[in-house]
Amino acid sequence: MVLTATCLDVMGEDTMVLRTLVLLALVISDLDCLPGSINVFDSQGPGTVLQFFSFNCSSHMPTLKLLRVQPHTTFFNPPSLTRWQGIYVGKVTLSSSARLDALAVNHYELQLQFTCGNYVMEGPLSVDVQWDAGHIQCAGQFASPAGEIIQVPETVTPGARLYTLLLPGLELQGAQMSITSAQDPPYFPGPFSINGQGWLQAPPQGLKGQAQKVFRLQILVTFGQNQSCAGMLIVKVLPAPSSSQVSFQEQEQNITIPEDVVPGTKVAQVQARGFDVRYEILSPVPCRLFSIGRADGVVRTTAPLEPAPAAGSAVTALQVKAFERPRPWASVELDLTVTVRPVNRWPPRCAPALLMTQIPETAPVGTALRTFTCLDPDSPGSTLDYLLRVHSPPGPASLCLNDRVLEVNATLDCDTRGDCFQQTASILVLDGGQPRMTTEVPVLVMVTPVNEFSPACVPRTFRVREDAGPGTLLGSVVGTDMDYPHDCIEYYTSGGAGTFAVDRLSGEVHLLGPLDYEQQRLYRLSVLVIDHSQDQDPTHHLSGSCTITIEVEDVNDHLPECEPPFQELTVHTSLGRSMEVTKVSCRVPQEPQRLAFSYGIIGGNSQSRFSLQGAVLVHNDLMLGPPWPEQLQTYELLIRVADAGPSTPHLSTTATVVVHLVPWRASTVATSTHSTIVPSVMTPLLVTDTEAFWQPEPWFVVVLTVTSALLLLALGWLLSRLLRGLAQVLPAPSKPAQALLLNSIQGTEGSIEGFMEAPRTETPQAPSSIMNLHFDGSAQDSRTGREYLFNTRTGARRWL
Repeated sequence: MVLTATCLDVMGEDTMVLRTLVLLALVISDLDCLPGSINVFDSQGPGTVLQFFSFNCSSHMPTLKLLRVQPHTTFFNPPSLTRWQGIYVGKVTLSSSARLDALAVNHYELQLQFTCGNYVMEGPLSVDVQWDAGHIQCAGQFASPAGEIIQVPETVTPGARLYTLLLPGLELQGAQMSITSAQDPPYFPGPFSINGQGWLQAPPQGLKGQAQKVFRLQILVTFGQNQSCAGMLIVKVLPAPSSSQVSFQEQEQNITIPEDVVPGTKVAQVQARGFDVRYEILSPVPCRLFSIGRADGVVRTTAPLEPAPAAGSAVTALQVKAFERPRPWASVELDLTVTVRPVNRWPPRCAPALLMTQIPETAPVGTALRTFTCLDPDSPGSTLDYLLRVHSPPGPASLCLNDRVLEVNATLDCDTRGDCFQQTASILVLDGGQPRMTTEVPVLVMVTPVNEFSPACVPRTFRVREDAGPGTLLGSVVGTDMDYPHDCIEYYTSGGAGTFAVDRLSGEVHLLGPLDYEQQRLYRLSVLVIDHSQDQDPTHHLSGSCTITIEVEDVNDHLPECEPPFQELTVHTSLGRSMEVTKVSCRVPQEPQRLAFSYGIIGGNSQSRFSLQGAVLVHNDLMLGPPWPEQLQTYELLIRVADAGPSTPHLSTTATVVVHLVPWRASTVATSTHSTIVPSVMTPLLVTDTEAFWQPEPWFVVVLTVTSALLLLALGWLLSRLLRGLAQVLPAPSKPAQALLLNSIQGTEGSIEGFMEAPRTETPQAPSSIMNLHFDGSAQDSRTGREYLFNTRTGARRWL
């Protein structure tokens, strides 16, 4: 089965010619047009072809259906489907009732369905109606055969406007309207008229006495160039209302209104039968609380209806009168009773208006939190209802209300969720009035945290290389605490001799000092964990501890040392023979267990006369013919010694061996080797000397300098005072006294003996000479410190 579909839009009057063109286009076209869209002017009339379709369907009888039209209308015919030269052609046309109006409806959507055997193709066809500015048509009931019916009373004012004819586009085309039907008397009281704006006006004589008559008016509308349309207006004259009866449907009416209505509120509306009825209140007069609309009968309030300021406003009996305006004497009365119902105006009042309290999270169930009292101002003795509404946190209510007492309903443990530290709720208080008034009392319960659980940490083991530098991160100590907020922990450590440090906040373990695998391979640190910020009391802390183990990994960090590092040997060679020269002896003093080394000659081995067999240096002299060396030859060999153990990196050192080769001679009888070993003290060594020194803070240096200067000034001042006092006490001695004092200061043996003998020489003198002796000087013995008097003329002395 082969199926194709093509389409072509057609808008015109000569459908036969267009159909021929469409069929020719179908032969060469293969365009699928379900769904599609077309545009059509609203001037198109019934029978206009809107769309052509072509289909190829073999071995089946196809069908084309119009399923629905949106919006619903009968303007479109069911699509037709005919066969022409093996191709099925379908078309969509306008029906006989089509009156397209772009100003009314400008879009239609047709749902089409094409069926060919088991194949069903369905899609919309959109029809957009466009306004044709050059085409005006008479539409609506005015253009229908029945015409437009107008009902007017016989009492209409002469020359009054009865009807307005509205046609789209008339104002743009300058349309003219006229009545073409006859208006001959005596049937017509006078001629009706219509102007260019479409206003139909009553006869100048009016229509009084023309009740029950029907006037048919044929209207002609002309516009543009020889364009026109026609319609009909039917005017029915109604008789004037009867003037003999005015009555209410009921003689009494009861109305109940609340007391809180504002002035101007509609209370009721009374209606009476009659012609041009008017209303008024007969009693009470004056009426201070109510008024009535004179034309519409609407009763409204004119003042507040509160019982206290307006006495007698609970029940008001109104007597309303209805009458015809032309004949006021034709009237009827109505009793209207207005009952004012009290209104519940004030909500309950509670004290306190806000419930706020604070409790610890360990408060047991049933703990009373707060109490409150409420009162209804409208009815102080009435019973109130209470309802507790919990807002947060979500889940089971932690609070309950028991006889106006707020209590703890469930555990307030806040260690598992963080939003329970603030319990928000509200208590709804309801009175029994109408309408029911409510008061909401907010509730805020602050739950204070309690530090209940001790923190803990897990023992850990860390490994670190012994060559790790300061600041190396070894790992982290993980501490946990079940109290909220979780893991608010500080870390402290003991042990490790200042080699390691634990960060106080993060628990990270850092290396502070150097490590030496050979000195200490294992460290144990005791870590103390202390919680904080988990209790209302900031000084309340709980603690725990754990031990962390730090294992130091061995790293090859010492060079091998050879003993001696420098050798000088004299070797007498033998022709054609190899001989052992020396053995290199090396070790690592810091790591005696390391014994594996590798040896290699890295310099000075010209002509490859030397080789190494392990640590043994061997001279190879395999030359069997001349020329033989006839002079002494010297070789300075550089031997590289590297450790060969599993530890990395492999470090090495260099040993120096100077070999003097004495050439072989025929007269040589014996071979000898003379070696000179340079002691290790002559070996150049690389010495690393680490000196520990104290570097004080700058402020300490400044303070020390100032203090020292002040101390020196004080000592100088004391010394000057001492010398000044001494100078005042001791007068200047004469030259013999100065000589004697100089001798005593020198401390010679002879002077001291002479000094000691002087008083003995003077002692045997006569008493008269002692009495006449005069001492004119004083001094202090430099050896004993004793003071004495002396005579500068005779040299006599007296001890004091």
